[in-house]
Amino acid sequence: MTRVRTRLLGVTTAALLALSMAACSSDDSSDTATTSSDSTSATAMASPSESAMSADAPFGAACSAVPASGSGSFSGMAQDPVATAASNNPVLSTLVTAVKTAGLVDTLNSAKDVTVFAPTNDAFAKIPEADLKKVLADKATLTKILTYHVVGQKITPDQLGTAGPFKSLQGQDVTATGSGEDFTVNGTAKVVCGNVQTANATVYLIDTVLMPK
Repeated sequence: MTRVRTRLLGVTTAALLALSMAACSSDDSSDTATTSSDSTSATAMASPSESAMSADAPFGAACSAVPASGSGSFSGMAQDPVATAASNNPVLSTLVTAVKTAGLVDTLNSAKDVTVFAPTNDAFAKIPEADLKKVLADKATLTKILTYHVVGQKITPDQLGTAGPFKSLQGQDVTATGSGEDFTVNGTAKVVCGNVQTANATVYLIDTVLMPK
């Protein structure tokens, strides 16, 4: 009898151990499945945010000429008001000279929620040197031209080609056509780097200086 009881006890113990191991295995599988599910959910939740960041980024071929870091970079410009931000960007040095000559630094830096169509150095290079010097020497004319490049509202890329014309600070309208990452302003100036953010403005770098009528 004692031997029989011992064998029965051994069988029962073995069975209990087997059931215990099976239960642990089931729990591990459940935990793995839950972890995998949580990871998939986290990835799915992160994707829209990443897409949104991409959609808000500057666009255009000339964006590659903007410094990758420092005060003249996109992140650096976003910290400063527009005239200061432009002064830190080597692509806009001629524009900055014109703004200083016209005495518009404080006006632009203190403006709220504006859009600036900023001619690049290459845009000013299209103007004959003698004509450019003449304009820079005429403060009234220079002010008229520069304020024509500023609109008193922030314009998103989605609005740029559809919501115009836009009233400039100079008083005349600025028009834009296009969509996506391909825009033309006043039928002549191409946006070469768009949706650049500063502390108080959205900036669209253009390849031609706009001239009011």
